Amino acid sequence: MVSPVLYALLASPILYAAWNKLLRRRRTSVIPRNQERVIILGASSGIGRSTALQYAAAGAKLCIVGRRQAELDKVKAECLQARKSGADSASILSIVADFTSPEDMVRLRSELESVWSGIDTLIVSAGVSAIRPLLDLAGLAKPRSVDSTEQVSAEQMHRTVNTVNRAMKGNFEGPLVAALAFIPLLQFSSRSPSILLVSSLGAALPAPTRSVYAASKAAALLLYQSLAIEHPAIAFTWVMPSTVQGNFRSTAVDRVDGPDIYKETKEGLKQEVVARRCIEAVDNGEKHVFMPAPFCRSGQAMYWWIPWATEGIARRKYNFAS
Repeated sequence: MVSPVLYALLASPILYAAWNKLLRRRRTSVIPRNQERVIILGASSGIGRSTALQYAAAGAKLCIVGRRQAELDKVKAECLQARKSGADSASILSIVADFTSPEDMVRLRSELESVWSGIDTLIVSAGVSAIRPLLDLAGLAKPRSVDSTEQVSAEQMHRTVNTVNRAMKGNFEGPLVAALAFIPLLQFSSRSPSILLVSSLGAALPAPTRSVYAASKAAALLLYQSLAIEHPAIAFTWVMPSTVQGNFRSTAVDRVDGPDIYKETKEGLKQEVVARRCIEAVDNGEKHVFMPAPFCRSGQAMYWWIPWATEGIARRKYNFAS
């Protein structure tokens, strides 16, 4: 006799797929793609740029936001080219703004209220990298040596804290300000409001040399997870990819001259693949999205069940073994 628990386990993938399909149909029927008002923070490069191109090709009303005018102009031109049908001046907007600046976000919000009377989808894709071990960042000559008696001075601590604050500003303060600026607008202006946070596997699974980056990304992830409970009218999604191809490492707040660790990453997930999954997740109303799912989910499970094994594998991979 098959137990009810087994029946439930066998049926759950089918039920989940059916639920996703129904939810997708509901949102797209409420807000057709050519009526969807999408704002992308951090659209001048990387995953944000790829997401913008795909939304533009699908016909959505699009506002791309970034700090660099020249880069935004390039992306807007690409979006106009990707658009399959003609686009009027209000269907693709490009606005220079810093998402860590409350004044910039209020200005951006006022512009969107004036042109579109609100928004439906907020994509928070901006962020910065940090890839040096904490004590190496502090300036210790041999931070991993048990034979070294060197310690961190007050001056080194201040310098390290300043660098960490830059990471927190880009990876936590920015998403915080964006949430403050746009949650109320989403709630009263959209029939199906959605927010997507482009996070990182590092926010859910620790890795060597990523302590500062992981901490800042995890802070934003937990913020949005809490906001999802506080604002049930909005569908929240967070996408947590592993390594993504591109030059994201060049944004590192702990960058120093010399090492090639900041060069372009040629291995990993393609930006356009992550962008496609982001849009799919928003349409489906998904909550947690790991990429690639099997690797990330198994890594997370291993860390919780056998942390010593996960830590040992990571130490050997990154040459931290004692």
